[in-house]
Amino acid sequence: MQTTSLFRRAAALALTLVLAVSASLAGFAAYDMPIQTVSDTESVYLFNLNTGKPILDQNAGQSRYIASLTKMMTALLFLESGKDLNEEITIPTSLTQEFKDIQNANGSTMNLRIGETVRRIDLLYGLLVASANDAASVIASDVSGGNLPAFVSMMNQKAQELGCTGTSFTCVHGLYDYGNVSTAEDLAKIASACYANETYMQVANTQSYTLPATNLHQNERAITSTNLMLNPEYAYYRDYIRGMKTGFTTLAGRCFVTFAEKDGHTYGLVVLGSDLDNIYRECAEILDWAFASFSDRQLTDTQTVLTTVPLTKCRSEEAVELYAAEPVSGYGHADDPITYSFEVPESVSATVKDNAVIGSATVYLDGYEIGTVDLVTHQEYISDFRTDLKATLELLAASSSS
Repeated sequence: MQTTSLFRRAAALALTLVLAVSASLAGFAAYDMPIQTVSDTESVYLFNLNTGKPILDQNAGQSRYIASLTKMMTALLFLESGKDLNEEITIPTSLTQEFKDIQNANGSTMNLRIGETVRRIDLLYGLLVASANDAASVIASDVSGGNLPAFVSMMNQKAQELGCTGTSFTCVHGLYDYGNVSTAEDLAKIASACYANETYMQVANTQSYTLPATNLHQNERAITSTNLMLNPEYAYYRDYIRGMKTGFTTLAGRCFVTFAEKDGHTYGLVVLGSDLDNIYRECAEILDWAFASFSDRQLTDTQTVLTTVPLTKCRSEEAVELYAAEPVSGYGHADDPITYSFEVPESVSATVKDNAVIGSATVYLDGYEIGTVDLVTHQEYISDFRTDLKATLELLAASSSS
């Protein structure tokens, strides 16, 4: 193949692709909402985790109260702290007022007590399965050396590191709304970081868990996930659901973050500001629509001309027709446009052999790069020298025979 300096790209196409990707990074979604949410004020953000492509966006950049979705960040920092999850810790007296505040706010708990000795792993299950606010406070105290405000600062710093621009944490569990806010887009970034953590996902996917006896609880206790979509007996159970976290306060409404895996494809979904009667219905209908509307499809075959290159030293043909050397497939919506960018020489000189590799094509589906394929010829293009030489020889042969 010739050097890069001899290659050209279609400037207009390249500009179109840049604009398409920029729009997607800004939260642009190409698809209309497939369902009617209970309220137009709800925030909904659906994205393809494999590509990062936004699929649905309804108020996804709007700042909102997020309730117990806050606990995703608490769990993430806990897991990243390097603490031994199988080790026991004793709940300090410094959390006495915090426990009273949680009780006064009617927050859900795993009934932890000051002076109780518990394993860290059981705290994590209490946090993510039962959405226990007291577990969040103990975890934050453990990681920060008893300084809850310092842990909140860590939460905000981590949010910035993940690229969140509309997130402000003011407490470790989300029970107190106040200034504890985020956006659906930001929560998708936090959730994606949690999804990448194997331990987080193992715990978040747990439908029920047995807490062992402790020094202050003589008997084992069972806790059940607040994520009803993990329950096979629930009307909106879906076997593709993976985690993630639920949330509710009066100000926040019903909130839910989840991932969904099916046939090798993964979606992330954030819904904020719904209600108890509709939150799981909305999520089930949105994800059912996604898996029904997007599929693997062939984007290029080997029999269609993708582009041409000017041909020199050949009077019979003006250009070389180029084809994909192999088929290219991609995952997308049936209406997603297929586009290409080409790396090919300015021109080629005959003779060009059949099945010769002449550059390459990058294939895009709805502006997202799918892959690169070699471009090949499907015939031989003979030079004028060979054509003229053949004609001369034939003429000489005819002359000598006469």
